[in-house]
Amino acid sequence: MGKNKRIPQRSEIAQEDKWATEDLYISDEAWEAELATLEQDKAYLVGFAGRLAESGKTLYDFLKYDEDVSVKASRLANYCMRKADEDTRNATYQAMSGKFMGTVVALRAACSFETPEIMAISDEKLDSFYAEYPPLERFRRALTNTRRRKAHTLSAAEEKLLAAAGEMASAPDDIYGMFANADISFQDAVDAEGNRYPLRQGNFVSLEESPDRVLRKSAYENLYDSFAGFKNTAASLLNAQNKQLKFFAEARKYNSAFEASLDRTNVPTSVYLNLIEAVHQNMDKMHRYVRLRKKLLGVDELHFYDVYTPLLSDVDKHIPFAEAKQTVYDALAPLGEDYRAILKQGFENRWIDVYTNEGKRSGAYSAGAAVHPYVLLNYTGTLDSQFTLAHEMGHALHSYLSNKHQNPVDSGYVIFVAEVASTCNEALLMEHLLAKTTDKKERAYLINHFLDQFKGTLYRQTMFAEFELNIGRMVQEGKTLTAEVLCAEYKRLNELYFGPDMIVDDRIAMEWARIPHFYYNYYVFQYATGYSAAIALSRRILSEGESAVKDYLGFLSGGCSKSPIDLLKGAGVDMTGPEPVNQALQLFGELLDEMEALMEQ
Repeated sequence: MGKNKRIPQRSEIAQEDKWATEDLYISDEAWEAELATLEQDKAYLVGFAGRLAESGKTLYDFLKYDEDVSVKASRLANYCMRKADEDTRNATYQAMSGKFMGTVVALRAACSFETPEIMAISDEKLDSFYAEYPPLERFRRALTNTRRRKAHTLSAAEEKLLAAAGEMASAPDDIYGMFANADISFQDAVDAEGNRYPLRQGNFVSLEESPDRVLRKSAYENLYDSFAGFKNTAASLLNAQNKQLKFFAEARKYNSAFEASLDRTNVPTSVYLNLIEAVHQNMDKMHRYVRLRKKLLGVDELHFYDVYTPLLSDVDKHIPFAEAKQTVYDALAPLGEDYRAILKQGFENRWIDVYTNEGKRSGAYSAGAAVHPYVLLNYTGTLDSQFTLAHEMGHALHSYLSNKHQNPVDSGYVIFVAEVASTCNEALLMEHLLAKTTDKKERAYLINHFLDQFKGTLYRQTMFAEFELNIGRMVQEGKTLTAEVLCAEYKRLNELYFGPDMIVDDRIAMEWARIPHFYYNYYVFQYATGYSAAIALSRRILSEGESAVKDYLGFLSGGCSKSPIDLLKGAGVDMTGPEPVNQALQLFGELLDEMEALMEQ
C-alpha cells in the first residue's frame, strides 16, 4: 500500500471492477415494482391456511408457489443487499434493505401456518399423498427435513408470533453492522517515517502485513483503541444477540441456542465439540508455530501486530488482479475444464466487486443469486488477496452448480458444507504455487502462507468457536455479557491458543468487538471443519484424479439434497469423527518441519 494512499469513492471505481447488479434488476424502480408483487403473493399463500392436509395436490400447489416466491425474494434480497454493501453510508439502499426485510417478515408471519400444518399430517396420510400425486415427490426431502424437527415446532399462533418477531430479532446484527462498517472511525496509522495511512476495517490486515513494525503497531493500537472506546456499546449488542438466540431456542424447547443452531442444519453437536477437543490435543503445534514466528522475525517480544506480516517480506510482491485471476484459473486445472469454464465466465462477466471504496463493506463473501453468484472482495494485490479470490470463487461455483442441478427447494446448501468448496480451492492453489517454485526462499514464503492459513482458519476459527460456545453458556446460565466478562474470556482463550511466546495484551482482548461472525449464530466452527475436510479432499483429488473429481463435483452439485454429513461422505470425507481434523493438523506439523529445515539452510 503506497504512502498516503487515498481510498477512492464508489464513483471512481472502473465499471469492469464492479459487480453487475443490473443482471438482477435494471433499476431501483424495477426492484420496487417487483417488491410490490409480494403483497399479492402473500394473499394467495394465505388462502391455503387450514388446507394443507386436504390432498397431495393442494400441498404441492402451496409448496410450488412458495418455492417460486422464495426465488423471487432471493433475487430482491440480492439486489438491495449487494447495493447496500457497495457503500454502507448510502441511505437509499439501507432503506430498501429495511423495506425488504419488513415485507419478507410480514410474508413469513402470514405463512407461519405452514410448518404446524405439515407437522400435523400423519406419516400414513403423507405417504398416500406421494402415491396419489407423484409431483409432490419434488418436495419429499424438504418435507422430511422439516418434520424431523417436529418436537420443536409450536402451534400455528405461536409460530406466527415468533415469525413476526423476526425483524426485531435481527436488530443486534443490523445495529452492529452499521456501527462496525459505517459509523466507527479510526485515527490514521503512521509509519516509521511519519507517513499517514487511512485506517479502515477493510485495509487493517493489509497494514498489518507491512514490513514496517511501527506502522503495524500504529494500526493495531488505533483500531483496537477505537473499539475500546465503544466497548460497552459493543458488549450490549453482543449480549442482546445472545439473549435473542436464547429466547428463540427456549421457545422452541431446545436446551440451548447452541443445540438449536446446529439442529437447524442437521449437524450433530458432537462435531463442534470434537473439533475443539482435537485442536486442544494439537495445541503444541500452534505454540511451536508461534515460537518459530518469533524466532524468524528476530523480535524480543512477539505481539499481535506481528502475526500477519510475512516472514520473508522481500519475496512478497504486488499481484495485479488480472495476474491473480490467471493464477487461480491455472491452479484449478485438476478440477477439469467444465469447472474452469464456469470460473472463466465469472471472471469475464462482472460477478466480482473487486476493490475497496469509501463506505464499502469490509471483508469478502460470495452470495449465490439465481442469475449468477456475486462476489465481494476488497482486493489489495497481496498473496492473501489472491487466496481470497480463490476462496470466494469456490463458494461461487458451489452455488452455481447447486442452482444448476437442484430444484430451488434443494439448491441452498447449508453452512456446514459451505466452507469446503472455498478452502479446497485454496489448498489446490497452494499446491500449484509450491509445485511451480524451485527457489528455496520462495518455497519457504509459500509454506509460511500455508502455515498462516492453518493458524488463521483451523486454530483461530476454533478459538472463535470456543469463545462463542462459552459466552452462549454464560447467557444460558443467566449471566450478562459485559465488556469486562467478554474481554476476560477472550484474553484467556488467546493465552491458551497462542501460548507463552505471544504477548497477550488488553488490546487483543477487544478483538471480539470487530468479529461480525459472532452474530452469525454458531457459524465459525464450520470454517475449521470445512478446512479440515477441504485438505482431505484436495489431497484425494490430486492423488486419485478423475474418480475423486467426479465425487467432488457431485458434492458441489448436491445443494441440500442430502444431509451435510452424507454429502461429505459421498465426496470421501467423514466428519463425524476427529480424523479429518487430526490429519490436517498432522500436515501442519509436517509443514512446520519443512519450514524449520529451510530456515536452517
